[in-house]
Amino acid sequence: MMKKLSADNTVFSFSKDHEPVMFIDSGETIEVETVDGLSNQIRKESDMIDSLDWDRVNPATGPIFVNGAEKGDTLKVTIEKINIDIQGVLLTGPGIGMLGDELTEMTKKIVQIKDDKVIFNDKLSFPITKMIGVIGVAPEQDEIPCGTPDSHGGNMDTTIIKEESVVYFPVRTEGALLCLGDFHGAMGDGEICGTGVEIAGSAVLKVEVIKDNEIDHPIVKYGEGLSFIVSKETLDESVKEATKQAVHYLANNT
Repeated sequence: MMKKLSADNTVFSFSKDHEPVMFIDSGETIEVETVDGLSNQIRKESDMIDSLDWDRVNPATGPIFVNGAEKGDTLKVTIEKINIDIQGVLLTGPGIGMLGDELTEMTKKIVQIKDDKVIFNDKLSFPITKMIGVIGVAPEQDEIPCGTPDSHGGNMDTTIIKEESVVYFPVRTEGALLCLGDFHGAMGDGEICGTGVEIAGSAVLKVEVIKDNEIDHPIVKYGEGLSFIVSKETLDESVKEATKQAVHYLANNT
């Protein structure tokens, strides 16, 4: 029987000091449940934004200890299936994202999921694009909040981390300590207005350890695509390092 991890096992940072809540072997397939990116705090119209606990934003389920994973290995995570709830929520406001300077107050929108579409209102609906916003392993040094991307993964918020994608992470600590959450029913790359369709769900994952195969940043394979995800302080720094990672990888593997 497939192991299943409940969304009750929530953390708000990636850390080598977190106690594992599940132990698995390399090659196992598991199902991981998650709450939405707001910790399910807004589920109905009467739930007020003013009462939102911002310390509970971007939760992840885990950590999952992968037996045999050690520093210098690579953790391979194949996303076999993503299931999402029947409703989600969008949230934005002043100072958030690219349009934050045009907004004067926080606003929310609860949307339904029906027939594989997001029902925004009577006039507008659009196809779901299920993806995982937060996924990663424990960093070697200090803990990193789930809302922050770095070389361990974290809040990468890219639409290519979806069903049938394979994500590779650099293992920095014993057991890797895999965590994931922040699912979206739909989202633009980079979440430029602060949120996507924040939604609870579950993911079926096959997790494998590739021994003695060190990488520096996450790599994603999807269809015929291969992407190198690098998160730095500036876009220029990120592009430069991602280009180096891609060139070195291709030089050594083709």
